Amino acid sequence: MINTSLRILLIEDQKTDVVLIKRQLKKLVRDPKVKVAEDLQGCRSHLVNFGPDVVISDYNLPTCNGLEILELTKSIDPDVPFIFLTGTINDEELAANTILAGATGYILKKHIHNLEEKLKPLLKKVAFNMVAREDVREKVRQNKIAVNQIYNYLDNLNADNSEQLKNISKIKDTIGDFKMDEEDEEE
Repeated sequence: MINTSLRILLIEDQKTDVVLIKRQLKKLVRDPKVKVAEDLQGCRSHLVNFGPDVVISDYNLPTCNGLEILELTKSIDPDVPFIFLTGTINDEELAANTILAGATGYILKKHIHNLEEKLKPLLKKVAFNMVAREDVREKVRQNKIAVNQIYNYLDNLNADNSEQLKNISKIKDTIGDFKMDEEDEEE
């Protein structure tokens, strides 16, 4: 058993698989903190606000694919380990492409009942790297979360600003029309 508590982001759309994976993770990791998402938006939210130690993702999702999830993950936190747990990677070329794209590894869902055995070496490596830098781990996580939230806020602020600028322009146009009407009435 891995004694270091891990924060795990699980990207999975099948509820039964979520239950099975969580059960296997509890056998493998003491007190795992698991958040689940099934699309890019949920993934982004958890990456920004949860700051996972590792991401485990299905490859084939209803609204996106695993490479899109991997790309989003790496854009927010390039250092987070990323593991595919999927039933769709039976093509060696696709499996190689996932690794080349930055995935730490992949496990086929046909091994889900002995996931503990397949996942153990990958998670041990994650835990080992975390323990080696335990003193700064939580500070780094909190800083990443804060920075990601600031970026998210700024993105929303930029969207709001453009909307506000449009509204200000409309108000100015309306005021200009109103002034013209007043000037016409005075003549």
